[in-house]
Amino acid sequence: MRSAVLLGTGVLAGLLLAVVVGIMAAPGMMIRETVSPLGVDDTVARLQDTIKAAGWSLQSIERLDEKLQEKGQTGIRPTRLINICRADYAGPILRDDHAHKASVLMPCTIAVYQKEDGRTYVATMNAGLMGRLFGGVIAEIMGGPVARDQDGFLAALTAKP
Repeated sequence: MRSAVLLGTGVLAGLLLAVVVGIMAAPGMMIRETVSPLGVDDTVARLQDTIKAAGWSLQSIERLDEKLQEKGQTGIRPTRLINICRADYAGPILRDDHAHKASVLMPCTIAVYQKEDGRTYVATMNAGLMGRLFGGVIAEIMGGPVARDQDGFLAALTAKP
């Protein structure tokens, strides 16, 4: 009896620890942040070329820092949001009633920003992980070609032009 209680307590403690670690690690796993060797504008330009070459359409490039400054927010370092879409990836997700909810993640957004250290950073959603969490057609597309393309976009930042 006593060993069963100890075993049950150990299992519960292990599960609780796993949940706590998962909650603490989740934000860092959902969004990937990479240092760019280029400045903000050069990073945006390089990504723009790479995105188009990979068959994606560029929906917009928003200057978030400037928009917020117009609203009275000061001290915001350069921040650009690159909104992209690829119809042959989006179509199957939007045709599937169970997957359609993933449209909240469309278009894909890449953030390019400068931090206090003066360096430029690129943030992307971790499409591979997000796809696996949803499963089905979302996993097939986000976990496959979208994740591979994102990796290619980031790799292009360090490639010789």
